[in-house]
Amino acid sequence: MDIPLSTIAVVGLGTMGTGIAEVLARAGREVIGIDISEAAARQAVAALEASTARAVQKGRITEGERHDVLARFRTFSDLQAAADAQLVIEVVPESYEIKQQLFRELDAITSPTAILATGTNALSVTRLAAESQHPERVLGLHFFNPAPAMKLVEVVSSVLTAPPAVAAVTELARELGKEPVAVGDRPGFVADGLLFGYLNQAAAMYEASYASREDIDAAMKLGCGLPMGPLALLDLIGVDTARTVLEAMYSESHDRLHAPAPILKQLSEAGLTGRKSGRGFYTYAEPGSQTVVPDTKTPRESTGAAAGRTVRSVGVAGSGTMASGIAEVFAKAGYDVVLAARSQEKADTAKGRIAKSLERSVTKGRLTAEARDETLARITAAGSLDSFDDVDLAVEAVAEDLAVKQQLFATLDKVCKPGAVLATTTSSLPVVACARATSRPQDVIGMHFFNPAPAMKLVEVVRTVLTDDDVHATVREVCGKIRKHPVDCGDRAGFIVNALLFPYLNNAIKMVGEHYATLDDIDAAMKLGGGYPMGPFELLDVVGLDVSLAIEKVLHSEFRDPGLAPAPLLEHLVAAGCLGRKTGRGFREYARR
Repeated sequence: MDIPLSTIAVVGLGTMGTGIAEVLARAGREVIGIDISEAAARQAVAALEASTARAVQKGRITEGERHDVLARFRTFSDLQAAADAQLVIEVVPESYEIKQQLFRELDAITSPTAILATGTNALSVTRLAAESQHPERVLGLHFFNPAPAMKLVEVVSSVLTAPPAVAAVTELARELGKEPVAVGDRPGFVADGLLFGYLNQAAAMYEASYASREDIDAAMKLGCGLPMGPLALLDLIGVDTARTVLEAMYSESHDRLHAPAPILKQLSEAGLTGRKSGRGFYTYAEPGSQTVVPDTKTPRESTGAAAGRTVRSVGVAGSGTMASGIAEVFAKAGYDVVLAARSQEKADTAKGRIAKSLERSVTKGRLTAEARDETLARITAAGSLDSFDDVDLAVEAVAEDLAVKQQLFATLDKVCKPGAVLATTTSSLPVVACARATSRPQDVIGMHFFNPAPAMKLVEVVRTVLTDDDVHATVREVCGKIRKHPVDCGDRAGFIVNALLFPYLNNAIKMVGEHYATLDDIDAAMKLGGGYPMGPFELLDVVGLDVSLAIEKVLHSEFRDPGLAPAPLLEHLVAAGCLGRKTGRGFREYARR
């Protein structure tokens, strides 16, 4: 197998096959495109012509280079054209029968030294290899869509794959400008193995009418910095494709988190497979379009909505980073703010933190000195909650401990005037438990800000079964005035973001605990293959492993799903005091400051 991979056949010229062919041709390989559909072959050539023309317009390649790229791509409808290829990459439909038949035919056509690569992300590479006359030359080569843009390539070995074949395609991936990650054979591999469980949970959340599709997608984009929301991403991938991947994952893991949400089956069988059909979770202008158009589920302004209460002054309880950040947000928006802590000294320190934050904004040109001074002047530091006697909205941002919060709400109940809205910033505790600590649970609501509060646009607005309509309306109006994006959700563990984020993080830890992949490979896979701003282990170390474990325990306790049980490795690290960046060691080690 020690031969240069200069002539490569791509079997299946759909979107992915065409993209792979383009990457290869641009990198100087002779590419044999094969598809039984002549229309698909013509479309692939047209796509390559269009993309290379755009590259010339943008000055990335010359007209001569474009001519050479197009000359290196030839299309055929007969598999016999692959006879001289040193590598064959198949990207045909996700079906064992179709792929196995293809490999049997390739066995008879290609040289025994040619490498056969499957582009599957759901089926067993080992099972496909076992059907080949030369299983040692079969492996997985999983590109991500769009192939020309996405850097990640998962190189998948089975127990039968010869190391030289793996080395050859790994080197090829590097020469193509990709980042190859070596993984073992299990459904979903690394990136999709983590991604599809998360997408499945999002679909189930929507199916349960817990939150609207728009709020679920906005929450994950604004709360986690993801390039797309999960339901929009399912429409892009294809609802039917997602269902196929999840079925394969569930057949191996038997983890309920991988059992396809019923709505995926309903949409698939109705032909509502996403963008390619013109309708999935959203409705599109036409099949293949990315333009979302209004439909019966599109939110509309409600003319009969309750009017909110007047809010002129805001009290923020707490002295930590979150409390000072929230106080800064309200003061910048023109509200008079009382920042109360357990002592005057702590309150003054918190206000000093705000002053430093505002000064940084002035230095960076984001804020004028005059606006800085006006903002600071609106903030009163107080050493007692008694100063909340005249606020219209009280927001607590104290320790994530239910007993502490309940005691604080009992105090707010006595101190705050009638009609004041009382809000908790909890990220995982039951809001109704805080509400029941008061004599006015109808005035209590959740306002979950994200850290750092001045920068993060999302606020999860959490209603309990006791929250009054006008309290909900008040908080939504206030979110608009402080330039935050509110998403509505019910009072259950994790709300939207943490309920979807932390099972994904937990599954990443399980991958490492099972020695399936390394920290670095998993982080690289999610950043390069999923477009995540941080890999799961980078994020865990920033959030804090103790905080992460506490949230995992709350989710597991509420939903009673075995798949949500905290990964043993996470528990061991927390028990050892390895809590992430704040202790200098978590999943990785950090230099002490």
